[in-house]
Amino acid sequence: MRDHDHVSEIDRVLNGIETGRDGLVSQSWRRCVETYGMDPTRPEPAHIVTADQLREHQEQSERLIATARSGLQSLFKQVAGQNYVLLLADAKGICVDFFGDPRFEDELRQAGLYLGSDWSEELAGTCGVGSCLVTGEAVTIHQSDHFGLAHTPLSCTSAPIYDTSGKLAAVLDISLLRSPSPKSSQNLAMNLVKASARRVEMANLMAMTRRDWVLRFSTSAEFLEVDPEAAVALDDNGTIIGMTHGARKCLAPDGRTDLVGTRIDMHMDLDVDALPDLMRGRPTEERVLRLRDGRGLFGHAIAPQSARLPRHHETGSVTGPLRSFCGPDPLLRQLMSKVARLAPTQVPLLLLGETGTGKEYLARAIHVLGPADRSFHLVTCAGLDKPQIDGLRTAGAGTLFLKGIEDLDADGQGAVLALLETRDDLRVIASTRQDPAGPQVAQLIRPELYFRLAGAVLPVSPLRHRQDFEWLVDRLLRRSPRNFRLSPAALAELRGREWQGNIRELATALDIAMALSEGSVIDLPDLPPPPLARHIETDPTEDLESLLDACNWNMAVTARRLGVNRSTVLRRVRKAGLLRKI
Repeated sequence: MRDHDHVSEIDRVLNGIETGRDGLVSQSWRRCVETYGMDPTRPEPAHIVTADQLREHQEQSERLIATARSGLQSLFKQVAGQNYVLLLADAKGICVDFFGDPRFEDELRQAGLYLGSDWSEELAGTCGVGSCLVTGEAVTIHQSDHFGLAHTPLSCTSAPIYDTSGKLAAVLDISLLRSPSPKSSQNLAMNLVKASARRVEMANLMAMTRRDWVLRFSTSAEFLEVDPEAAVALDDNGTIIGMTHGARKCLAPDGRTDLVGTRIDMHMDLDVDALPDLMRGRPTEERVLRLRDGRGLFGHAIAPQSARLPRHHETGSVTGPLRSFCGPDPLLRQLMSKVARLAPTQVPLLLLGETGTGKEYLARAIHVLGPADRSFHLVTCAGLDKPQIDGLRTAGAGTLFLKGIEDLDADGQGAVLALLETRDDLRVIASTRQDPAGPQVAQLIRPELYFRLAGAVLPVSPLRHRQDFEWLVDRLLRRSPRNFRLSPAALAELRGREWQGNIRELATALDIAMALSEGSVIDLPDLPPPPLARHIETDPTEDLESLLDACNWNMAVTARRLGVNRSTVLRRVRKAGLLRKI
């Protein structure tokens, strides 16, 4: 279709004339002009976010990217010879992961089929990702279906990916720079992208609910265990605590019922005590579920993969990027619950923690939970000078993260204080490696600045005190497209290390191990040696008790971390009068 004909058809649609376009496309064209103020006669180049913005979007989608990557690799292998490109876009339309032929990289960048491209409808017009985000359904936007003239050669097929609470979290898109004219040529692409999105949701549900029952179901007995259509996660009372989008369509087809928080027996004739009967061991044909409307399904129950935390460790719901900050660690879970309540406020926060404990990651997560469309300004206090601070006077409203306030010199402190007195639209988050109540920070930081920064002090546990070590290792390993795991000996070795560099040191050690490992199992020879120990000043009694908790009161592991004999640990425990909390 020529450009003139395309613009003419858009004009006819806006005047209420039927042209044979899909209703979804016509409605999107109307939004482009009437809501977003777009001009169809003006070719718009691809919208690409900055490197810093891309990194921020990728960090927010870190868990989803890791979960989806193996599935995307498998899908790309299926279509690699047909010049397709795969994009994973977040809920704002930013491409955060990409698979394509490197031979066409320049052409793909120019078309916006690359990392960092913004495919939200209000910027890119009618397109696969944007229309999928608006409608919440899988769509094919083929060639002249696109609003913008720059995109009419493309064919884009997109499917939504929903999180376990039912919120649209991402879009999986499969696109071609050039394709055959009939829109029906993309039917296979539609089937592939919908199936891949369903599998990503399933993998995400399984990863997020390892301590809960998962009930998977399908209309086909043959596909129940290999590729089920939907699933829900259930707590001990039979309450639905997570789901795939297919479960909503199956159990609440009217779309009006919120499944999460309801009991499974409201939707089907099933008691939670009967879940073990639906596990492997019985023929699939006998594992029949009966819905309340009389429909029948085949069910497959998966028992909790690890023990639940005791009830008194539960600290309320933690959502969004905070959920990926820690695993089953009681102290950090309590901290995340507190952070979740503070994040939407303007209260200044001071993050306390040793180097490498994740203070910057936590600051970015807090920023994400605040008001939308605001900037994140990272300021490293070491070597900070007045001109750098003055440059922030015209910066956009948002979060000001002061990294390492103990490194601020006198001039820097004065400049920061002057800035904060004139910019009440900057929410301040500061970090320090020192105890903010200790003598060093108290002596170095002017009182009038300190009390502007330390509205709430949030201590981030060092790795040696964390009780979610295995969860953290698993999360770091999943950054790789290969399915790495640790041998029991390698895991025990890493558990016993001191980790003075904390998560940063652990991540580096695992990166080295993954590079050296010849297979998917990382063993002792693959691990780098521990670095030379450096003394860390701590309260001996408090540090010992925290270490014991982190090591599940295993005296041998605790002794290895401290670099002493087991008998020395026992003697210190008796001297301090420490008792294990039950």
